[in-house]
Amino acid sequence: MSTEWDALQHAYGSAEDIPPYLCRLLDEDPEVQAEALGMLEMSVLHQGSLYSSTPSAALFVAAILTHPQTSVEHENFFPWDDRARPLRAALLDWLGQIVESASYGEDPTSEGEYGDGCDGDYEDELEAARLCRSIRPALYDAVEPLLDDPHPDTREVALGTVALLLQAPDLAGFVPRAAHRLRSVLEADGSRRERASAVLAIGAWGQDTTGFLDDPDPAVRACAALASSVARVPRATAVLLEALQNPVEADHWFPDPLPHVDGWLRFTLLKAALDRVDAFEDLAPAAMALIPLASDHTVDRDWGPLLVKAFPHGHSPGQPLSVAQRELLQAVTANEACWGNIGNKFRWLKEAGLPEQRDVIRALL
Repeated sequence: MSTEWDALQHAYGSAEDIPPYLCRLLDEDPEVQAEALGMLEMSVLHQGSLYSSTPSAALFVAAILTHPQTSVEHENFFPWDDRARPLRAALLDWLGQIVESASYGEDPTSEGEYGDGCDGDYEDELEAARLCRSIRPALYDAVEPLLDDPHPDTREVALGTVALLLQAPDLAGFVPRAAHRLRSVLEADGSRRERASAVLAIGAWGQDTTGFLDDPDPAVRACAALASSVARVPRATAVLLEALQNPVEADHWFPDPLPHVDGWLRFTLLKAALDRVDAFEDLAPAAMALIPLASDHTVDRDWGPLLVKAFPHGHSPGQPLSVAQRELLQAVTANEACWGNIGNKFRWLKEAGLPEQRDVIRALL
């Protein structure tokens, strides 16, 4: 009530209509709650855009996270998301989206800041992003206790939101405390998904994950091996290569993708392995396991980078092929799915110094 909502804006104009939706988040009817969150998603966080009303709405949501009424389970208001989970988890997810949007362009090494180079409405959005960044400590204080929530869905989303928050430079001081908390999760007898998510978060914060490279669970070992802190640890590289030699199993460790893992897990594992292995020969057994799963659609994330790794200086006409190079080309040309009508493969073939035609590559063998 102390907020001048009529002086703030959302996607459709004045934010004076926001308070009723915030109050309905605590309604006794789950459908009313779901609709209220849906309206907030469409207005104060429209397609990831931020507005002057977003920070105030986010602070209200953060303040009610532990209210008993947010533990009620229901489906999303929107038909394309039919997950049944506590409202608390959905609210945490929504806060995480705000945090992610606010952090866009914040990295000084990135090409620009949120809204740079634009006028008018974009300048307002840039100011909204700055305001959202300023409330991150308050959001963290509200979210961190939910890492111990009794519901696994809520714990998972809380972890994802905490991980996003702790990527912010102004929250770096919270990392040791959060990492200590997550180590207790890893040492407990939790689910594979929960433990893997915890070690991924710890690794993303730059914390040492060496102690989990020999975890009894291969999925946890692989996620520990992805941390930048163990990039030069031979055991970590060996764990990645071991997982990649059975990529189908690795892809099915988690029926739903882990937070912040884009696509099949094998793509993330391969990217890390390519960065760490010097000689393609060390990667060759994993490559042979990956190529049968490859296609025109995956070339940018599997067989394209593998070709460049196998031919780091490009193939020259008449140059003899090594055993590993020959096996790779045999596998790629034998896979019909890699030779459809999508043109992405041609840039990789060119970078590797190889012909664009499948039959011409076969002639090299």
